[in-house]
Amino acid sequence: MFAKQSSSRLSVEEYLASEEGGEVRHEYIDGQIYAMTGASDRHGLIVSNLVAGLRPLIRGRGCQLFANDMKVRLQIAEQDIFYYPDLLLSCDPDDRETYFRTKPCMVVEVLSDSIERIDRREKFLAYTTLPSLQDYLLVSQTRREVWHYRRSLDWATEVLTEGDLGLDCLEIRLPLESIYEEIEGLD
Repeated sequence: MFAKQSSSRLSVEEYLASEEGGEVRHEYIDGQIYAMTGASDRHGLIVSNLVAGLRPLIRGRGCQLFANDMKVRLQIAEQDIFYYPDLLLSCDPDDRETYFRTKPCMVVEVLSDSIERIDRREKFLAYTTLPSLQDYLLVSQTRREVWHYRRSLDWATEVLTEGDLGLDCLEIRLPLESIYEEIEGLD
């Protein structure tokens, strides 16, 4: 879902300014930018279903839920990194930058063949450095399957294929069925 854009290094300020008015989103890793590509219909439906299922459950809790367009900023080994997760939830009232969040309690990536390896390894390792993160979800587009990584279980994975998804971040449950509503042809 992304390709390297340029060999020249951008400062964080240049990157944020270019993203503000840009038509194409880019992820940023230590001065290098990577263009994000489009998503499938299944991807879009899954993200929409997650938003529709979670929004009523977080109402009145002071949390903010973002799909696709809000960046997460990380600083790892003195490198600045900005990712666009498919979904992020931030409940910290001090985490309110205009174009990014630094303290999400939940991050969701919907898997695609082209970047599944990055979501499972690079992004997993990066996101779990965030002290605020409680839940990291990887959601399959091809089968009814969610990999749930929890801080409370030392980032061990639980693979869910039925029942409810329990989120530590808000102590809520979301039926797996609602995530895959209107998704046809799953394995």
